[in-house]
Amino acid sequence: MKYFIQTGLILSGLCIIQMLASFSWAAPNPPAKTPTEDDYYKIVTLPTPEGMLLEVGGMTTLQDGRIAICTRRGDVYLVENPDMANDAPPRFKLFASGLHEPLGLAYKDNALFAAQRGELTKLKDTNGDDVADVYETVYAWPVSGHYHEYSYGPKFAPDGSMFVTGNVAFGDQEWWRGESRVFGRGWTMRITPDGKMEPWATGMRSPCGLGMIDGELFYDDNQGDYMGSGAIFHLKKGAFTGHPAGLVWTDKIPNSPVKLTDEQFNAVVDPRKDKNGTGGYLKPENKENEANPNTLFAVKSKLPEVTLPAVWLPHGILGISNSEIVPDQTNGAFGPFAGQVFVGDQGQSRIMRVVMEKVKGEFQGVAFDFRSGFQSGVLRMTWGHDGSLYVGETNRGWGSAGNTTSGLQRLFWTGKVPMEMKTVRAMPDGFEIEFTHPVDKASAENLASYSGKNFIYKFHPVYGSPPINDAPLNIKGAKVSDDGLKVRLLIDNIKQYYLHEIKVEGVKSRDGLPVLHPTAYYTLNNIPDGTKLALSEVSTKRATATPTKTADAVKVKVPAATKGKEVSAAKTAAPTYDKVQPLLAKWTCLGCHNTTTRQVGPSFTDIAKRKYSNERIVALIHKPEPKNWPEYATEMAAMPQVPKADALKMAAWINSLVKENP
Repeated sequence: MKYFIQTGLILSGLCIIQMLASFSWAAPNPPAKTPTEDDYYKIVTLPTPEGMLLEVGGMTTLQDGRIAICTRRGDVYLVENPDMANDAPPRFKLFASGLHEPLGLAYKDNALFAAQRGELTKLKDTNGDDVADVYETVYAWPVSGHYHEYSYGPKFAPDGSMFVTGNVAFGDQEWWRGESRVFGRGWTMRITPDGKMEPWATGMRSPCGLGMIDGELFYDDNQGDYMGSGAIFHLKKGAFTGHPAGLVWTDKIPNSPVKLTDEQFNAVVDPRKDKNGTGGYLKPENKENEANPNTLFAVKSKLPEVTLPAVWLPHGILGISNSEIVPDQTNGAFGPFAGQVFVGDQGQSRIMRVVMEKVKGEFQGVAFDFRSGFQSGVLRMTWGHDGSLYVGETNRGWGSAGNTTSGLQRLFWTGKVPMEMKTVRAMPDGFEIEFTHPVDKASAENLASYSGKNFIYKFHPVYGSPPINDAPLNIKGAKVSDDGLKVRLLIDNIKQYYLHEIKVEGVKSRDGLPVLHPTAYYTLNNIPDGTKLALSEVSTKRATATPTKTADAVKVKVPAATKGKEVSAAKTAAPTYDKVQPLLAKWTCLGCHNTTTRQVGPSFTDIAKRKYSNERIVALIHKPEPKNWPEYATEMAAMPQVPKADALKMAAWINSLVKENP
């Protein structure tokens, strides 16, 4: 059409063609609007005083319903009327200041507790003027001064003790390798109310998210060296969760619950400290097509101290910088997911949903996408007395999706129940999916409604890992419960320790609703015992839907003068954003890149300005060169799993964003 307009031609049938293009030939009536996340969970932005830059590092809810917030710049605010009752704006009161980048906040016994870079601090107002007049050091730990030595917490245990975690630093020459220069980095510490510290666990790299769930401590880590992807770990005393930096202290500190040393670890896992001809260290890179790549579960078979993730959070799909862990404590005020766990992500500015179960004494479970669209990186969350989830945000220079550098937003349930997979449970021969609405039996018994794969990550000193050993799920049958709320899938190639991607894109509710988030990721640490289904008990039919005939397939007669020209233009034109967006989403590019603005990585427009060829962009997708973008702290992981055909389409679109100079 653009061609015809540019050449001044007028087609007498243009209006008819446009009308036809708006409808599917398969249905006489326009389809109902597809539900979105916003139909069920609304985001409201809390206005802040002019000139205030929140950059939320920690938040908690006080007994009277106010929200307390600490900022990375060292201030603590009390927020009154956070739900903006009676349309009145929230009111901010400066409670404390001068803290050193606090990245966690908790409330107990009329006092606030903040984890600064080098200490756990108690803040208390003794005269009732809503200003802290007591700044008390509960416990202090050393700092080396490295920029990456963040500290997080605290989280209160049922006995009143508190847990804090410490980030690793990075090497000077080996800038890619996490290291523990002083004790506490790469560790979780338990601190008693009277200021005594007990080493609890190590193996952490960037343990930003802590959560106390039913009295048990959990934390999430971020992709990096030795961390193939983000994941949630159950953190029992003496746990080692995989990153070796903290092991340098296990034989140096008294009462270490972890006995594994770095020498013992390196004897099993090659640290790849190779040097070049001039004596400088070589940065480890992903080895493509490895015959026998290492995995964390394989290392555990040799080093029993290793703790496996309870739930993997696939990098780029369910976050890139996982943050706060909060169990639902609203008794249904937040929707149909009471008792489940919500996990924030700083880089993708989103929240995920996780459900765990214990199988053979170990936690495992499933993760789903839940809500995106926050204005900045989701770092901290807390439940309000109104049943809302309050979300504190910052990009802190790390970069994040969204249009601001920080923010405070409120997420609330509209009262409508989305069509979702409520949970997924492991079975001895597959999985059982529970839905929030009864399913349409015909769609749920059709095996074509389901797909998926299993895969795992490498365990190596390289930054991140591509998914490896992936194989399609062999779904043999489906059994729908009498009430329509559960579907049991019979799968004959489930694999212990692997992630299992389960897609239910063809399943609908009895009312015709599609599943809002149709993909689940289940981490199968143990296969449960129990009765297996017989093939005679399940539906084995597989009916592929017939594609509807849309206006895209309509042949339109065009004038002879233009015949062939529009075809030639289509062959040479780069794909439009609408055409390439599904690929950008599928291969998780949108988690780190925005079209025009800097995010976790450079914008697509900035990449286009480098004037790489399409083939060169493909090569950089498969094997990035972080040295090309030294101003970005988070390096891109190798993505050899992206098919070249898809990568070329994305590259062509990227290069179309900047026109050649005349």
